[in-house]
Amino acid sequence: MAQAPRDEWATVDGLSFHYRDWGGSGRPLMLLHGLASTCHIWDMVAPILAEDHAVIALDLRGHGESDKPNHGYDFASVSKDVLGVIEQLGGDAPVVVGHSWGGSVALELAVMAPESMKGMAWIDGGMIDTSARHATAEDAKFEMAPPDFTGVKVEGFLERVRTRHLGNGMAPEVAGIVLANFEILEDQTIKARLTRSNHLRIIEALWDHRPAELYGKVQCPVLIMPARQQDNSATQEPGQRRQRRLASVDEAEQMLPKSKTVWLEDSIHDVPIQRPELVADVLKGHLADGFFG
Repeated sequence: MAQAPRDEWATVDGLSFHYRDWGGSGRPLMLLHGLASTCHIWDMVAPILAEDHAVIALDLRGHGESDKPNHGYDFASVSKDVLGVIEQLGGDAPVVVGHSWGGSVALELAVMAPESMKGMAWIDGGMIDTSARHATAEDAKFEMAPPDFTGVKVEGFLERVRTRHLGNGMAPEVAGIVLANFEILEDQTIKARLTRSNHLRIIEALWDHRPAELYGKVQCPVLIMPARQQDNSATQEPGQRRQRRLASVDEAEQMLPKSKTVWLEDSIHDVPIQRPELVADVLKGHLADGFFG
């Protein structure tokens, strides 16, 4: 049985960063969540990985239980945060696994500090090119702005989560993982841990992020793990979006010095909570066969 994680904190440039230490030994792994998420999205993947590896899941700036300043949401600052935590942990450089925006953070870190990691894995992320999808930064902020949860009661929210996620066959603990994205206020309403203003600051940073300009500078191996659903026409992505995703993966494959793509079939964007065993097994297999060196 996997051991319970320890909640730990590291201070980088005067800011406190929360992470979950899942224990384990062997090659270290650093897990990064996506936008408006927390380290808890890895709660079902991490214990499987910790059977063979030393696993850390970090709350990025503005998220979860880490500090939430109203500045520093550009990629240079967020990547520097991650680098500071890696340096404090010491030991061998980790393989950095990023979900969604977390993959973009990993990409920027790999270019900024190539010695900081042995490799990267992008879980349905790492290739986000906001400026290719939206005409202006303001359009991007309008389309990608967070929902307004003002007045939403925790029980009503949890019921929605259960209906949506359990209906897709997800485990019951998913409700608690999703709820970790929020604070519960005294009146039993919820409040997103990532403030709206900081959320929009990250979208501004994504607008200036050009992944294709970075791929050729990456020195480590990259495991690309995009998610898709194909069998059920009702859940398929619109054709234009699907083609754009295929083109993004092809571009990354062509420009990254060393990469491999494994499509996560029958999977949604939040695949770490939908199919944690699949995510963990793909990662463990490529770690074991020496893909990351």
